[in-house]
Amino acid sequence: MHIPPLDPQVAARKGFREAEDRTKRFWTDVDVREGQGGWSVLLDGRAPKTPAGAPLVLPANAAARLVADEWAAQGEFVEPATMPATRLASTAIDRVSQVRQAVAEEIAAYAGSDLLCYPAEAPRGLVERQARDWTPWLDWAARELDVTLAPSSGIVHRTQDAAALARVQDHALALDDFALTGLATLTPLLGSAILALAVQRGALDAEAAFDLSRLEEAFQEDQWGVDAEAAERTAARRAEAVLVQRWLNAL
Repeated sequence: MHIPPLDPQVAARKGFREAEDRTKRFWTDVDVREGQGGWSVLLDGRAPKTPAGAPLVLPANAAARLVADEWAAQGEFVEPATMPATRLASTAIDRVSQVRQAVAEEIAAYAGSDLLCYPAEAPRGLVERQARDWTPWLDWAARELDVTLAPSSGIVHRTQDAAALARVQDHALALDDFALTGLATLTPLLGSAILALAVQRGALDAEAAFDLSRLEEAFQEDQWGVDAEAAERTAARRAEAVLVQRWLNAL
């Protein structure tokens, strides 16, 4: 999903700011408090801000706790890469809130070439597995979302019904900025707006969705073995999918 990415940010007394040097942890206690507009994370009683300088306020206690746990887990130096929930919150506040329509349109565009609509033509074992495991989720989308997508034959692009894609966009726009950020993060990770919506609605577990998104990779690994570097990348992507589900559930 092409949300303009946040540059690497580091925590400081005035919140996140760009810096070349690593920032030392400057707080001792981390807490969560309800206030005007939602729940804030407090570092020694002071609230950090987003990279754009906005208050880091979340809509739910559980979501704020996810962010607070990341701040509490920091060691001597702040490691932004270990703070995915904080990045999701900042992205929702600073970026997605300003470009909601564009984000929803891109999610709908993913549905227009959804992974589930492009099964392999061979080998037979993979074809059968994709048909068995993907078809129920296309059926789910038609039943629960009123979004009917037509599978393609081979790699040739198939234009999907414009009304169906418009409904995907509407489902995305019905979410608040924080949930929309989660959906926008999960959709490209899975290559499927349908699988991402299933996770967002609680119909599918993130790990199961991730496994569905890489049936062909898993099939190839069964045939030829697992490359260590590829396995590391896969594990990182799986962990990200799980984190996004935790984020969505916390909202």
